[in-house]
Amino acid sequence: MELPDLPSVFAPLALREGGDAMARAMALASVRGAGLLAWVRSAARAEAAVVLEPEMPLAGARLALLAAANALADALGVLGPPEAIIALRWPAGILVNGGRVGGLRLAAPPGTAEAEVPDWLVVGFEVALALPPGIEPGDAPDRTCLEEEGFEEPSAAALTAAWARHLMAGLDRWQSSGPRRLVEDCLARLEDGRAEAGLRRGIDPASGALVLERDGARQLVPLA
Repeated sequence: MELPDLPSVFAPLALREGGDAMARAMALASVRGAGLLAWVRSAARAEAAVVLEPEMPLAGARLALLAAANALADALGVLGPPEAIIALRWPAGILVNGGRVGGLRLAAPPGTAEAEVPDWLVVGFEVALALPPGIEPGDAPDRTCLEEEGFEEPSAAALTAAWARHLMAGLDRWQSSGPRRLVEDCLARLEDGRAEAGLRRGIDPASGALVLERDGARQLVPLA
């Protein structure tokens, strides 16, 4: 199992089954730098993490988690059946047809202050491709996997490569045009509060926090 061709900005690092892509990318972030893409060879799950080197303070750079979430949703939309409904659950859960298939994480060097530009960020995802051995459909009604949702022969390599490409495009848009498109795309996919009458939702571009307004009261839900 190998990754399809990727833009030269990425330096793939394949891990064996059972590897931890997030931990590996964090351990190598200061050595290998931006573009390191750690991913796990597995038939049951897709897991990958990429190293970024932001040029803004950590508070604003946290939006990279939303960029990664949008990229994962885009990748699943391309690889899955056309009728599949892809949604986000705040702050970083990914849903297919209402069931959680996985999520995303963001990490920065320990001790980095919100107003400080981090030396690196690592953003990663994990998605269930198939059910673990011994688990039957319906055992966990709120969770699912791509195989159960109609994805044909879901592949860790294919999903990792598609995520990386969409992430690069999203980060380029953010850098050139600001966070507006990033925020709008995330809000359009967000399940939280979607059907609640009288609720207004937004995302603070300065911190990535979810802003909820009900009857004049304002609530901030941190991104990470």
